[in-house]
Amino acid sequence: QVQLVESGGGLVQAGGSLSLSCAASGRSFNSYNMGWFRQFPGKEREFVAAISGSGGLKGYADSVKGRFTISRGNAQNTVILQMNSLNPEDTADYYCAAGFGWSRVINPKSVDYWGQGTQVTVSS
Repeated sequence: QVQLVESGGGLVQAGGSLSLSCAASGRSFNSYNMGWFRQFPGKEREFVAAISGSGGLKGYADSVKGRFTISRGNAQNTVILQMNSLNPEDTADYYCAAGFGWSRVINPKSVDYWGQGTQVTVSS
């Protein structure tokens, strides 16, 4: 069992940056692939970024590639999503996710564990 708690959301102006953090509890954190998803009002959750247990493999949605960076600290049981060059279209609820298989952190229907979410609002 893994429990995930996100933090770092808030309000930022367009062009600004935010860093989201996900703290994981439970054992064998480095066994889990980790991911970030976001959800727009009235829409299904969509993949944003993922990172493998070792940190050696990363993946990004096309919409955030070059602007967002995912990283993890296995000693601290944390995953970070650094978001730069934010625009109003990035406004959403952001969710941390964990899963054993790679598909379980890129497909929202397959995620093993979810955090409670944190809101990001980008003003124009």
